[in-house]
Amino acid sequence: MPSPDQRGIEHPLPLPFSRPCPIVGMVHLLPLPGSPRWRGGMAEVLDRAASDARSLMEGGVDGIMVENFGDAPFFPDRVPSETVAALTLAVSAVRSSADVPVGVNVLRNDARSALGIAVATGAAFMRVNVHVGTMFTDQGAIDGRAWETLRARRFLCPELPILADVMVKHAAPPPGASLALAARDSWHRGLADGLIVSGSGTGLPTSAKDLAAARDAVPDARLWIGSGLTEDGLADLIPLADGAIVGSAFQREGRAGMPVDPGRVQGFMKTVDLLRTA
Repeated sequence: MPSPDQRGIEHPLPLPFSRPCPIVGMVHLLPLPGSPRWRGGMAEVLDRAASDARSLMEGGVDGIMVENFGDAPFFPDRVPSETVAALTLAVSAVRSSADVPVGVNVLRNDARSALGIAVATGAAFMRVNVHVGTMFTDQGAIDGRAWETLRARRFLCPELPILADVMVKHAAPPPGASLALAARDSWHRGLADGLIVSGSGTGLPTSAKDLAAARDAVPDARLWIGSGLTEDGLADLIPLADGAIVGSAFQREGRAGMPVDPGRVQGFMKTVDLLRTA
């Protein structure tokens, strides 16, 4: 295979999943060193991450994504070195506990650190919340850095696919922006390998209308459901998407940040498998 300096980057890159409409379960990490709710010990963080990964695996998910969910309030851009170090340990722990592709998301929007963590751990994909354009968030205005992310990826890990949110949750777009325009820019100009469409917040449902708008704007893009997918909503939403990221619905009591409940995962994935074979 040619080296990265001998060829351009393929777009879109292949995704590391073997089954149609893959379901990626979330490992929401406990607070990491330096964050306001850090409890003072990495052993608890790593034990919980590994346990959640095993529960997701037993339930039959197609992939796992790790993110520093417990670190709120989040940095808008670069995270400090202690966060990168802790996330690297956590992703490694999850990879050791799972035999499905593992991805990483560095909240709130540190794609550059996600690339570095992926290189160090062998993660198979990554997510970035604001890839192109600007979104107004609880951290203030966050600007996409696709220009930087794609250039860094070219030399660090040219085969690492990037899933990018379109008008990410917990945020508002600038005046005049539209989901269709954001989807086109993320796919054609930001060169994202998959587009994530979410509801307005963690655990809130993604609307069929928004998925349809993104599909109409970029018919050839891979569309992912990014929030609020429940077992009851599978039959309506799965036919509209190419994949889904599931957090709250897999966690105890359906609450984000709680430990993964193996029974909830198993029931959900049984319904997914029935839809895949229908």
